[in-house]
Amino acid sequence: MMRHTLDFGTPLPPGWTTLDDRNQYWERFTDRFGFRPGTDESTWPAITEPTPSITFDLTAPADISGAWHSRFDAINAEALRCFVGEFADDPTFVVLDWQHTCYRLDAAVHAATPDTEWRIPVYPNGDYSIFLREGLSEGTFGHPWERTLCVYGERLLASLGRTLATWLPVTRIDGRRPDSG
Repeated sequence: MMRHTLDFGTPLPPGWTTLDDRNQYWERFTDRFGFRPGTDESTWPAITEPTPSITFDLTAPADISGAWHSRFDAINAEALRCFVGEFADDPTFVVLDWQHTCYRLDAAVHAATPDTEWRIPVYPNGDYSIFLREGLSEGTFGHPWERTLCVYGERLLASLGRTLATWLPVTRIDGRRPDSG
């Protein structure tokens, strides 16, 4: 079972290192995607979703016991599988967590460590969670209040986007609602 770290007093899990130049990445991310945080619907989707991208609805059925936890674990596990499989040549991601410590993740080391913890999960658990390739060309953007996960970039769409689309509702494609033409 995948777990996420709640006690940040613990040492970093294997594969995770603190991102010393976090401001540089936040500036680049904000410039590229027009990041505008907010809990009100009028501010959503909080980024200009790129082309190509698919944004998934993460709302779990409230009447099914364990639905949220099972989705949380499944999405994080599938993202890790895709990070390692699609980026075997360099499975390193920049991980941004709004107003918190940010990290660099070696997904292969993380995946190879039994029973390891996510310092920041792909599935947003109360704050924006962003996993990016160094050049910002591929990644995920988790929005905790909209309860969505945007997956963008060719390789991530062909892997993570494809598998998530088999069981999660699609909210937007390339930043537009599917029924908006």
